[in-house]
Amino acid sequence: MLFARLAETSAAVAATSSRIAKRAAVAAAVREVAATPTEDLAELTLVVTYLSGTLRQRRTGVGWASLGEVPEPARTPELAVRDVDSAFERIAALAGPGSAARRAAAVADLFARATEPEQRLLRGLVFDDVRQGALDSLVLDGVAEAYDVPTASLRRAAMLLGSTAAAAVVLASSGRAGLETVSLRIGRPVRPMLAASAPSPTDAVARTGLPAVVDTKLDGIRVQVHRTGSDVRVYTRSLDDITGRVPEIVATVAALPVDRIVLDGEVLAIGADGRPLPFQVSASRAMSYTDDSEPAAGTPLSLFIFDVLHIDGRDLLDEPLSERVAVMAAVLPPELVVGRLVADTVDEVTAAFEAAVAAGFEGAVVKKRDAPYAAGRRDSGWVKLKPRHTFDLAVIAAEWGYGRREGWLSNLHLAARDPRTDTLVMLGKTFKGLSDAVLTWQTEQFLAREARRTRGTVFIEPPLVVEIAFDGVQTSTRYPGGVALRFARVLRYREDKRLDEIDTIDAVVALAPTPPR
Repeated sequence: MLFARLAETSAAVAATSSRIAKRAAVAAAVREVAATPTEDLAELTLVVTYLSGTLRQRRTGVGWASLGEVPEPARTPELAVRDVDSAFERIAALAGPGSAARRAAAVADLFARATEPEQRLLRGLVFDDVRQGALDSLVLDGVAEAYDVPTASLRRAAMLLGSTAAAAVVLASSGRAGLETVSLRIGRPVRPMLAASAPSPTDAVARTGLPAVVDTKLDGIRVQVHRTGSDVRVYTRSLDDITGRVPEIVATVAALPVDRIVLDGEVLAIGADGRPLPFQVSASRAMSYTDDSEPAAGTPLSLFIFDVLHIDGRDLLDEPLSERVAVMAAVLPPELVVGRLVADTVDEVTAAFEAAVAAGFEGAVVKKRDAPYAAGRRDSGWVKLKPRHTFDLAVIAAEWGYGRREGWLSNLHLAARDPRTDTLVMLGKTFKGLSDAVLTWQTEQFLAREARRTRGTVFIEPPLVVEIAFDGVQTSTRYPGGVALRFARVLRYREDKRLDEIDTIDAVVALAPTPPR
């Protein structure tokens, strides 16, 4: 299959808001692979993977600098899907002296062979930024439609195999019957269950009902731990194996009085006062690269378990949470289980949420007692509660969008005011929370205020004022203020506010768990 066919599909998916139309476009592309005389499972894997918005290679070493200036696009499509995969395989393997130059040359060669639509898709795949809506869940629906099987059957297989592409291969080779044989295997990580969001305890309880399990929400690294006998493996939310980086977690699980177990939880660093250390401390330990023979050094990490998926031959995925909670209580030491209570009223949920925040944690997760483990998707069985922070900030520039947002100025450059110099200090970017109407309005406003531009960015004067919601502040060397907003999204533009009324960089820094250097 030509890569241009996938670029065409991605553009079609991005151009419509109809989920039915999106699914049909994906299904059509998958059917083309399935219709070949001898169905190519390797190509099917690549097609599904690329349509899901990712590369097969986990790390390529390609950064923004490599794509700052790409060659002029090719006039006619000639790249095959396999050509793209082979190119990234060679790029990912480059190492040693001179590898940066060789990598840049290889990237330039690949992009020179790509048409403009193909270049847009390549760029999106490199940075996991293919903006076409829903991505993997949408592709899963499309594969199910292409092979005429129930989405639920394919979703469960994808959950247990760790990817939609892997489930598609089973489906193509063994049909629906093959999907039904897929089961949890210790040592093969499954997709984690995700939580929906609610703005208040009342809204959370409206989804979960009462009584509800209320867990402390941790701001650490999500892990899934598999143990068979003395062999313990630790995987991240993205299913990467980090066993060699967390020897203390391996030792903790190896000491449990069981032979086979699969656990879901988080690892994070805890200070001497019992309060969690900043997310970056945990991340720098858990995500530092090392091999299994050379354990990572640094701040010790603690493991907190909030679910169990298997124990000594018994799968628990379909058991209600109340039963899984009972198993955890019977098998795990209390200090290994996340802070938890069963709430009978909204007031009790509120009190647990407020206590968690007061103790320095991120919030709470309210859970249905009868919910199974719905891996790989956001489900109302788990509903997270976090305190919402907002700032009024200046928008000083915006980058041109692509995919469905092509032709609009989309990615906003955000800045706070430095009260000492009365200048604006950049502290991050966001393209989240923007409706089509807002995108249209802001593009008109930015072009009317344009002061200068680079290839992909328009800088404006005077800046606009926008209200931004975010989940937290972290130290960052990327931006001049030394901090960055976590999960920033636009709430509304504040045409009623003047530039001198926006929040200061001091107010932003005050929310950072550790001051920037």
